Amino acid sequence: QVHIVESGGGLVQPGGSLRLSCVVSGSNITQYAMGWYRQAPERQRELVADITSTGSTTYGDFAKGRFTISRDNAKNTAFLQMNSLKPEDTAVYYCQHKWYKGQGTQVNVSS
Repeated sequence: QVHIVESGGGLVQPGGSLRLSCVVSGSNITQYAMGWYRQAPERQRELVADITSTGSTTYGDFAKGRFTISRDNAKNTAFLQMNSLKPEDTAVYYCQHKWYKGQGTQVNVSS
């Protein structure tokens, strides 16, 4: 059974940084893309970033230049480094591996 656990969210002031982690168990992520998505209240889920098995990355327009996705296949983990956070980044952030996703981690950006 595949389990995905996201962590690293929390409350941060505008301009601050957070590093999210996504640990996958029950499946080897090496051959698959990994993705981060987010969903804010009353908004549709949107792609934050994804990274292919070969390391190619894609970012949502809002994430370009501020967020960085990475992966550590040896640890079966994906990361999302978020810098220069804005209040509009407040959302639940989810990690996806194949068709599986975790419970998410809440990010709140507020002064």
